[in-house]
Amino acid sequence: MPELATLNADPAELGKFDAIAHDWWNPAGPSRPLHELNPARLAYLERITGLAGRTVVDVGCGGGILSEAMARAGASVLGIDLAPAVIEVARTHAAGAGLEIAYRSVSAEALAAERPRDFDLVTCMEMLEHVPDPAGALAALAALVRPGGDVVVSTLNRTWQSFLVAIVGAE
Repeated sequence: MPELATLNADPAELGKFDAIAHDWWNPAGPSRPLHELNPARLAYLERITGLAGRTVVDVGCGGGILSEAMARAGASVLGIDLAPAVIEVARTHAAGAGLEIAYRSVSAEALAAERPRDFDLVTCMEMLEHVPDPAGALAALAALVRPGGDVVVSTLNRTWQSFLVAIVGAE
């Protein structure tokens, strides 16, 4: 993996997610909000894009909650994240569930250089607020999607109310 200083990543943020990786799939644990949001996210993606037969990259996939749901809906999924422990949790959980999902520890920028315009759907959920250069990450997401494909992004507002609810309360 390249040096973190050359990546659009904050080592402290990656460490924070690695520290909770062991509890990622506990629906009452630190990732509880993700578990609760996932059914609505999946329904939205199904409604606006469809998933069966689509090639998807889930950027900032964490432990794979959304990646697994999209794979179950018939998508061919690649989940990427720069936090090594969450990628290992995602791989282990998918294997235990009998799902064929590819997981890689690679940045969106590096994957865009390697596989430009290669995906029907690019998802990036609650990741942009954790990177030093959100605009650079968005450019990478746009470079990953095929012409006519979809990019779906969700991120937190940078208000004090959002900070209190999502960062202090949820994380």
